[in-house]
Amino acid sequence: MAVEKRVTSPLLEPSSIEKVAEVDDHVGVAMSGLTADARTLIDHGRVESQQHRFTYNEPMPLESLTQSLCDLALRFGEDEEGEAGMSRPFGVALLVAGWDAEGGPVLFHTDPSGTYVKYEAKAIGSGSEGAQTALQESYRKDMTLKEAEVLALSTLKQVMEEKVTATNVDIARVAPKWHLYTPEEVEEVIARL
Repeated sequence: MAVEKRVTSPLLEPSSIEKVAEVDDHVGVAMSGLTADARTLIDHGRVESQQHRFTYNEPMPLESLTQSLCDLALRFGEDEEGEAGMSRPFGVALLVAGWDAEGGPVLFHTDPSGTYVKYEAKAIGSGSEGAQTALQESYRKDMTLKEAEVLALSTLKQVMEEKVTATNVDIARVAPKWHLYTPEEVEEVIARL
């Protein structure tokens, strides 16, 4: 996963912008939209994943976790007791990337309506149309991790208004464990573009 950390003010500290997050050691998400809404969904996903791990002594299957996030997104207007709950839908789309023991890498896209779709590669956010076209042209199922890193970053570079740097881009992978790249690792990928 590669995301742009858009710095909207010179007073904003780039390291404080979080557009990717770890849910469990085998699942991460990238977000587009209202970050506060994403935090609520991510926190819910973390609790669900840990409860599953505690109960069954195994990582939660990625589709089950994604379904749980979408179930929460559908619950606006009422809570579990049928009383008034959240007053509006969540204003965030997520890319839920993870590693399933049986199938290897898996990617789901969730939208504010509470639906989810499985993808091989997907772009979300302001430049997603152009990025999705680039992914469709260049993505191959048999890509190496290094090739996928370059594809993700070059696709992001095509749609970004700013120059790609280690301060305005985050890269993360789940292969098979979650890893958020350090600025030095991001620079190394940028050098391969």
